[in-house]
Amino acid sequence: MAPGIPELREEIDQIDRQILELVARRLVLVMKVGEVKRGRGLPVYDPTREGEMLERVARAAAAPLDGGMAQRIFRCIIEESRNLEQRHIGELGQQG
Repeated sequence: MAPGIPELREEIDQIDRQILELVARRLVLVMKVGEVKRGRGLPVYDPTREGEMLERVARAAAAPLDGGMAQRIFRCIIEESRNLEQRHIGELGQQG
């Protein structure tokens, strides 16, 4: 017997929790990168790196996800990551 809507939704909820855990782990690393950039006097925004990431994400997308959809999702993740990195660096600057 095929799974029903409640079972499918539970599986979706489990995946959503995993996605959130991975995004949180990514953000911890983003803050560490920001600390290194701050120490080296590097800017938060690196358009070359961002472009390479978006190209890599588009190539890695597996059906039913397509390259454009993957890029749109990651643009949001990158934007939020950059915002967090800027805030984190700003907070470090206020401390020191």
